Amino acid sequence: MINCIIVDDEPLSRRVIEKYLKDLPHLNLLASCSHAFEAMEILQKEHVDLMFLDINMPKLSGINFAKTLSNPPLIVFTTAYPEYAVEGFELEAVDYLLKPFSQERFLKAVNKVSKQLANIETLKRPNETSFLIVKADKKLYKLNFDDILYLQAYGDYVKIFTSKKTLLTKERLSNLEASLPKNLFHKIHRSYIISLNAISFLEGNQVKINETLLPISNSNRAGLLAKLNQ
Repeated sequence: MINCIIVDDEPLSRRVIEKYLKDLPHLNLLASCSHAFEAMEILQKEHVDLMFLDINMPKLSGINFAKTLSNPPLIVFTTAYPEYAVEGFELEAVDYLLKPFSQERFLKAVNKVSKQLANIETLKRPNETSFLIVKADKKLYKLNFDDILYLQAYGDYVKIFTSKKTLLTKERLSNLEASLPKNLFHKIHRSYIISLNAISFLEGNQVKINETLLPISNSNRAGLLAKLNQ
């Protein structure tokens, strides 16, 4: 979902963009603002991915407003004056829509935004790893996912059982869960996360990992079976 706002002092121009947005369910219109100061308030309260920004507005122009933003969303400028195009692109706007613009031209701008946001997300995504780094016994251990059997919440600590050793780390189970690939691990109980590859068998509400039987909560059993049946 792309969160967006419209900033334009002309009601008719805002209505045109609002109409085009209704046909694009992946765009979520947070606000339709009549001036820059109204938009500034929205930007301070909400996470905005995209701003359709008119250039010629009273009080503060779109160009000058964009210059005041230290961490602006992606911007698509809208204006009836083509002479502002160069200045708009110097501000690294994604696109520049010259009024009146068609729905086809509007969609082209939105596609540019979607592509740029996808590229940003790719850059943010950490490189895929095949191991977990944990601190235990005043040391940092690199544990390969293939070696981890299961994890058990243990008070303010977590026990990590591997094929070679057992470690006790002062960490929350939920934090470790976020670092484990969901296709390889599953939380079977509020106190246990298991490696799917380490399962010997399931019986009732229990699963056997090596020689240990672990409980499966009713709320987590269906998810576990779904993963195993994929």
